[in-house]
Amino acid sequence: MSIKQKNFAVAAAIVIVAAVAVILWLIPHGERLVLTDSESGRKYAEYTVSEGDTFSVTFVHSVNKTPVSDVYEVRGGSMVLTGTVYYSFGAGVPDELAEGEELVIREDGAMVVTGMDRDLNGVVYAVGTVSDHMLGLGGEEISLRDLCGRNSKVRFEIRG
Repeated sequence: MSIKQKNFAVAAAIVIVAAVAVILWLIPHGERLVLTDSESGRKYAEYTVSEGDTFSVTFVHSVNKTPVSDVYEVRGGSMVLTGTVYYSFGAGVPDELAEGEELVIREDGAMVVTGMDRDLNGVVYAVGTVSDHMLGLGGEEISLRDLCGRNSKVRFEIRG
């Protein structure tokens, strides 16, 4: 093999290795929190998450007009509701505790339920027109109204 052929072979090998590295870098690794339109399946956003990461969805309750925050943990390839914080009773907020759950009332009047262990992968939130829904993830607050639009029905799902 001539020097020219050797140089060409080395250059070709470098190009192939670089191309494979770029492809592997572009492929999502690990788990992702994926937000989609629950009716059309259109993807709004995708966030990289890891086992044990937590995130929250906070909104103002449509009836009692007080804040509600649902707290989730990424666990076993799914999203598990681990707790909720709310300020008054109403539709959809806990009024009874399941085994292992605990209710603490903070000085500010917030009712904090911990010890929940409910797999809710695929849960859908209806983003309000009056109040926004906020995704708390990795120290950021993300407006679902801005991201998905008013009245959107947003499915939250962990995918591998």
